[in-house]
Amino acid sequence: IGDMFSIAAAFGNVHGVYKPGNVSLQPERLVKHQEYAKAKLSSEEDKPIFLVMHGGSGSTDDEIKTAVTAGVVKMNVDTDTQWSYWDGCRAFIAENHDYLQGQIGNPKGPDAPNKKFYDPRAWIRKAEESMVARVGVSMTKLGCKGTFTTKKPESGSLPIWNFTPVAHNPINDALKGAGSFVGGLLGKK
Repeated sequence: IGDMFSIAAAFGNVHGVYKPGNVSLQPERLVKHQEYAKAKLSSEEDKPIFLVMHGGSGSTDDEIKTAVTAGVVKMNVDTDTQWSYWDGCRAFIAENHDYLQGQIGNPKGPDAPNKKFYDPRAWIRKAEESMVARVGVSMTKLGCKGTFTTKKPESGSLPIWNFTPVAHNPINDALKGAGSFVGGLLGKK
């Protein structure tokens, strides 16, 4: 077991989303888990084990705060992020309904194009923006928002599979390719 070993201890949590009242979380149990581990491991750390909270979607702010205080270092919020992605898409569709009924024709006129509305880049972007906002909410609840500065790598600084792009002249490349193609048709190499 490595130094970063974590445990997904159960304290009433379940995966998925349920009607309020159907799940009874007891994050205070995690405090007892830490106390027990500290005694058994003879650890000097107050929280000797890294805890993972599975089934964090739908948890109350107080439950999350108690769990984090007890040593939760990771919380799954998959259901919330899935919903927020869909919700961004749903909102886009609702807002642009009249522009999504055909390729041509909308409230601006029978010949007005709708491409910019049904283009997947438009509605996927709205879904992504919604999910990013929801992740921000989770980061705030977990107390990690603003903890790390954003680091954007310089263009070309991250090698991908040891591939280094070669600078080309597109016109010369096209002429060379066409010449090779024609030469091949004429039996010349």
